[in-house]
Amino acid sequence: MRIAILATDSRENARQYEREQPGFGTAPEALLQGFAALPEVEMHVISCTQRPMRAPAKLADNIFFHSLFVPKIGWLRTGYQGCIRAVRKKLKEIPPDFVHGQGTERDCAISAVFSGHPNVVTIHGNMVELARLFKARIGSYGWLAARLEDFTLRRTEGVFCNSAYTEQLVRPRAKKIWRVPNALRREFFCPPGDSGASRPCVLLNVGVVGPRKRQLELLDVAQNLRCQGLKFEFHFIGHVNPSDTYAATFLERLKPLATEGYARHSDNVPTRQLIDCYDAAAGLVHFPSEEAFGLVVAEALARNLKFFGSRLGGIVDIAEGVSGAELFAENDWAGLTAALTRWIEHGHPRPRDAHALMAARYHPEKVARQHVEIYREVLSSNAYGHQPS
Repeated sequence: MRIAILATDSRENARQYEREQPGFGTAPEALLQGFAALPEVEMHVISCTQRPMRAPAKLADNIFFHSLFVPKIGWLRTGYQGCIRAVRKKLKEIPPDFVHGQGTERDCAISAVFSGHPNVVTIHGNMVELARLFKARIGSYGWLAARLEDFTLRRTEGVFCNSAYTEQLVRPRAKKIWRVPNALRREFFCPPGDSGASRPCVLLNVGVVGPRKRQLELLDVAQNLRCQGLKFEFHFIGHVNPSDTYAATFLERLKPLATEGYARHSDNVPTRQLIDCYDAAAGLVHFPSEEAFGLVVAEALARNLKFFGSRLGGIVDIAEGVSGAELFAENDWAGLTAALTRWIEHGHPRPRDAHALMAARYHPEKVARQHVEIYREVLSSNAYGHQPS
């Protein structure tokens, strides 16, 4: 079976055109790790970029990579017409049995729909819902992405939804949907350390600093815990844009807490270092106002961390059946603070069995095989009536 995956190269997102190795975000990269273990599948990853970049021809023995230069005029301002045409041209050279667009945030989904091949789309961020929640102004990126998401989902053969929450949002707009979780990167499944071992009470919060992840509100929680005389440390990990008002306020508010030694911040860290941070910590606090899936929650549980989070979005699916996971209403800061207090006072224990449960649900090879089964299902339907090569 020959599959084309349309994915955004993280070098384009970050404008880091000098880097030689492409990246695709944590969930797509984990999925590619799974496909690399399936030699019967030939993968072609296609990414559009606004500048020509050096790139490897192959990412694995069975995974080819194609970086397509598309001038700026061919992007959002023209409904991604340049990207659509560049992708169609490349697909004629390949050609694939099936096309899969990764995400509706940029060009990938709409390029899949206009690819001329059987196609599906994965939802990573719910752009229509985010535009509603944050009242995206007409003509803004968020508003335009929401319009294109609506257009795309109604025209693809089906949509991969990573949680019950996403499924609920997508169902009225799609021909068919499948519940397929995001995969975790293989590195997170190396055996975690002894969950019963004594370690400092470090609480992690992982994610881009911004209103949706609510790190400012978590600083208030940290101060309340400190006022009770509890011993702990909050470690925030995630990108900060100093020009963003919320992020700048967070950095300013963090300073006195850091001086007192119970809160600190690190920018994005490499995967191996992030795993070390999980293994050195006792718990994760993830309390967003909206979350399609919540990959950091699954990552932390794969390392056997105690989890405290919002009872919303994909977080509910991930935490289901996890011993000791505690979920709270979206704005129940008092309940969160009380639960953290009890846990710290009782020696901040970690779960022992979360790792095995995450491996059973989110191992990359398992999720990749789910994808292949769905590709075959679509291709064998009456609409196409042929078997993949």
